[in-house]
Amino acid sequence: MDKRHVAPLLLAALLISGCGGLGKMNKYVKNITYTVDPNPLIVQGDSVAVNVNGNFPGKYFYRKAQAELTPTITYSSGSTPLKMVGFQGDKAAGNYTVVPYETGKSFSYSDKVAYNPAMEQSELMLNILGKQGKKEKPFDAVKLADGVITTPYLLQSDDKVIMAKDAFQRVTSHTQDAKLNYLINSSQVRSSELTEADNKDMAAFVKRASKDPNVMLRSVAIDAWASPDGELSLNENLADDRANSAKAWVKGELNRNKMAAGKNDSIFQLTPRGEDWEGFKAAMQQGTQVPDKDLVLRVLEMYPDVNKREQEIKNMAATYTEIADHILPGLRRSEIRINYDLQGKTDEQLTTMSRSMPDSLNVEELLFAATLTNDPNEQVRIYKECERVHPTDYRASNNIGCIYYAQNKMAEAEAQFQKSNSITENPIATNNLAAITRQKGDRKKAMEMLKKAGAAGPEVKYNMGIIDIQNGNYASANSNFSGTNDFNAALAKMLGGDAAGAQRILESSPDKDTAMGHYLMAIIGARQNNGDMVRNQLGMAVKMDGSLADKAKKDLEFRAFKDNLGL
Repeated sequence: MDKRHVAPLLLAALLISGCGGLGKMNKYVKNITYTVDPNPLIVQGDSVAVNVNGNFPGKYFYRKAQAELTPTITYSSGSTPLKMVGFQGDKAAGNYTVVPYETGKSFSYSDKVAYNPAMEQSELMLNILGKQGKKEKPFDAVKLADGVITTPYLLQSDDKVIMAKDAFQRVTSHTQDAKLNYLINSSQVRSSELTEADNKDMAAFVKRASKDPNVMLRSVAIDAWASPDGELSLNENLADDRANSAKAWVKGELNRNKMAAGKNDSIFQLTPRGEDWEGFKAAMQQGTQVPDKDLVLRVLEMYPDVNKREQEIKNMAATYTEIADHILPGLRRSEIRINYDLQGKTDEQLTTMSRSMPDSLNVEELLFAATLTNDPNEQVRIYKECERVHPTDYRASNNIGCIYYAQNKMAEAEAQFQKSNSITENPIATNNLAAITRQKGDRKKAMEMLKKAGAAGPEVKYNMGIIDIQNGNYASANSNFSGTNDFNAALAKMLGGDAAGAQRILESSPDKDTAMGHYLMAIIGARQNNGDMVRNQLGMAVKMDGSLADKAKKDLEFRAFKDNLGL
């Protein structure tokens, strides 16, 4: 027989009989087929997951042999093994998965390991150790995949902190109230009424307003009533007369103080309301000393006709006397309300006073004064004055923290946010503390804080999105970034599998014009198999940051274009 045919025939005989041994299994180890997902490997949530589907072909696995398969990520400084999985022939002793000799067997494997930076330039190798009795033989290692794509680490650490807003209003609306009471069947304003505190206060207000250019009178509203006793038509006229008498008194005060509003009838809004049955009912409900109070209240419910009501109440002689003496006089009245605007301090006044007399400014004025300068040191000075003058308001402490945060003074910022929360626990400072907590590495605690801070504003959702990217939860990240067009939102969209959507977001963002914006756009192009986009965007990225050239050459995102990057 031709010697050239002896070896193949012998091999066939050995394989058919299942007696090829470990050496033969090693020789034909490449006949084992594998698919790896993902390929290349990719970091997600600080871990690298490996999923392998494999197949041992029929007549490969020696019947008395065992094979221990250990996928291993190898890199220049070492290697990281994943869990071992064992298989054995159909006549081997042991507890590994049995591979029938005749048919072979398919298998699935999944595991993940913590990522370390050395894995960026690595390979996924399959190490196999064959065993037969006391014999052991390492098989030739098989490359399964490249690894590891580290695109999630392009995340921009730009957690949003929130400045607490002031409620300063340049023009504020106010009212000055007074009430005039009348004798029965009279609309005359009595001099004794004008000595009551509310009417004296109104007269004093008019006098002050006449000398204060910051007071702007808007309207005078007068409501007038008659008590529900006597003839209905007379009472309606009486309410009208009382409204006019109140108007005359207010006009007299305005004219006496030489205010132009006194000659302007259009500012007066008179509302004669007739008999005050609602006021009568309320007074009865509050009056505990009126005899037969409950009976009177039932009469009000039983008789919609006002004349019948009045007659029934008058029939209760003792009760009506009490009502006439203590309830009805308070219903004969005009209620006056002067509506006016108060012009606040100018920007220049607020700035000057924040330096020379901060104690004279209210909290809203001081908080607003801090917004009138772009100098962070001056802002801190004003906020610290606000802390001193108004120590029970949490906002100044929080805002000092935001300025320190922008200056990268994280310890000082954290102390201020904690101080703000110690004054009044609030979602704004809680969000800001969460930003620092995440940057210190405690994502779990930061997320808990953000969930408590939801009312603070959209910044909370954004900060949650950052943590979602770090945790590899891209669907949640996309939800939290909804409506945001910036680098991180585009990154999350791409990592979630929507490269076209990521491109739309980034194109709508000013981040597209930064070095990293161009780099991310190049990756988006690679994921859409757009070579021109990859080259153009990388060219602009490297022009702005030369160090990105070396990164791009090693980045597995560009593996399909590695020979045509234009760098």
